[in-house]
Amino acid sequence: MASLGNTGSASSPMVMLAPKTKTKKKHFVQQKVKVFRASDPMLSVFMWGVNHSINDLNQVPVPVMLLPDDFKANSKVKVNNHLFNKYLPNTSSHLENLPSHFKFKEYCPLVFRNLRERFGIEDLDYQVSLARSAPMKGDGQGEGLLLTSYDRTLIVKQISSEEVADMHNILSEYHQHIVKCHGSTLLPQFLGMYRVTVESEDTYLIVMRNMFSHRLVVHRKYDLKGSLVDREASDKEKVKELPTFKDMDFRNNMQKVYVTEEQKEKMMEKLNRDVEFLVKLKIMDYSLLLGIHDVARGEREEEEVEDEGCEDEADPENGLAQALPTGSYGTSPEGIAGYMNSFKPLGPGEFDPYVDMYAVKSAPGAPQREVYFMGLIDVLTQYDTKKKAAHAAKTVKHGAGAEISTVHPEQYAKRFREFISNIFA
Repeated sequence: MASLGNTGSASSPMVMLAPKTKTKKKHFVQQKVKVFRASDPMLSVFMWGVNHSINDLNQVPVPVMLLPDDFKANSKVKVNNHLFNKYLPNTSSHLENLPSHFKFKEYCPLVFRNLRERFGIEDLDYQVSLARSAPMKGDGQGEGLLLTSYDRTLIVKQISSEEVADMHNILSEYHQHIVKCHGSTLLPQFLGMYRVTVESEDTYLIVMRNMFSHRLVVHRKYDLKGSLVDREASDKEKVKELPTFKDMDFRNNMQKVYVTEEQKEKMMEKLNRDVEFLVKLKIMDYSLLLGIHDVARGEREEEEVEDEGCEDEADPENGLAQALPTGSYGTSPEGIAGYMNSFKPLGPGEFDPYVDMYAVKSAPGAPQREVYFMGLIDVLTQYDTKKKAAHAAKTVKHGAGAEISTVHPEQYAKRFREFISNIFA
């Protein structure tokens, strides 16, 4: 009924794998994950596929090193007429919403398993976060579907087949970069890439760690590119509950990031290292995503929610999920956020750095207590013919000296770093 394709063979060593690190938690019983039904057949197949994939990977020994062919490999499952059998292999639930014919493909499974390990994510937690309950849809900007896992720790983003090819082109270099920086990066943490085929329609999905917190609500957010031309939120955007502000708004709002000098140095060191990597790959048009949590406001809102006995809905706009107050979705010891919720109660404005890896607290003496979430997004745009044409058009419109966003990768990086270094108080 289902057949699994080869994950590829190889002949020469590529890179040593990370040694087994001490795990930060223990699971009481490693049971099969129950896959809940999703109303969307594509989502049901995605959840089933992730569950199937992780169960299969658990049977594959971790190799001593990744090989070149691992960066081209894939595994495929094709299912026909599954309704003749009410239970599919590797699941423990009755999946009536699965279509009778579907295909699921995972790209470079051994590479992404290694990346998850380097980012401190255990496969069972990854499986639970994506397959225990259906991911939630957001109303994000741009094309394609945008989802957040039910526990708000992961983002599932629909991408194009061209972006899948772009990801393949940079995956080996990206992996080497993550190895060199020991997983300490502002780049997106890419954790898995998949193709789901339902009714002959292909949907490509990439999974990343949520840059925002799963428990601390973001009250203001900015998408910063270091350009002031056409970089202001529209009137339509500004009336949203959580608008995405841009560079001009940051300047007009007199916004600043209040962190210690040591934190600023660490942040800029990461940023410079990551941007150099992007320049090397001729990547540009990326942004710094900045989310700001107001601790006092968050505390007030949590008290109001407790008083009213209700919960706010998540808003995973721009690929980054909002959070409910602590404890509002249970205390399972499994899932990426499970350890913190079960064993480490946190106060207002506090976070677990193992979970909220993009977070930094405001400095003592800042005008108000805040938590900042900072990471690089949109890192798959390479400087190609399309960008060159856009640059020419914008130069004609704004003049050669204008701070337009479409420039060469080296110019883009220089301007970007200068702008970001000045966002700090």
